[in-house]
Amino acid sequence: MTCQPDYDFLSLLHELAHLMRTKFDQRARAYDMTRAQWVILLKLERSPGMTQNELAQLIEVEPITVARLVDRLQARGFVERRHDPQDRRVWRLHLLPAAKPILEEIARARKEMVAQLIGTSVTPEALASIEATLGLMKANLTCDSRAACPPDAAP
Repeated sequence: MTCQPDYDFLSLLHELAHLMRTKFDQRARAYDMTRAQWVILLKLERSPGMTQNELAQLIEVEPITVARLVDRLQARGFVERRHDPQDRRVWRLHLLPAAKPILEEIARARKEMVAQLIGTSVTPEALASIEATLGLMKANLTCDSRAACPPDAAP
């Protein structure tokens, strides 16, 4: 049996994502930063040494946009560019110790967002089901060959 959700489902997802972005924007502004800068710090914490091009692909923006954001983060002492030991033309991005307090704030903001989202009425089982379902939905949209798709996803 195939589930045919109402189009309100898409509106609800869009509105939820918009509300989350707005709240993170407000939180980042309190530190004279942007949500995009927070995303870069978070990605570099998880994958240190990425290039600007790798980061741009990951966060789906143009390389020049990442370069400008990294310039601002570097000016604040949060990030540094280091030459790649195998290719001196390539710059690798690394966090500096000054980024630690901001990363702690990002972690707090994320934890508070999850707490606010689930409130007291979303059970751990429901949350696990939501995460699994959203993961499948993401896979359905990102698969590019039938072999790479979940069994019930159409390419």
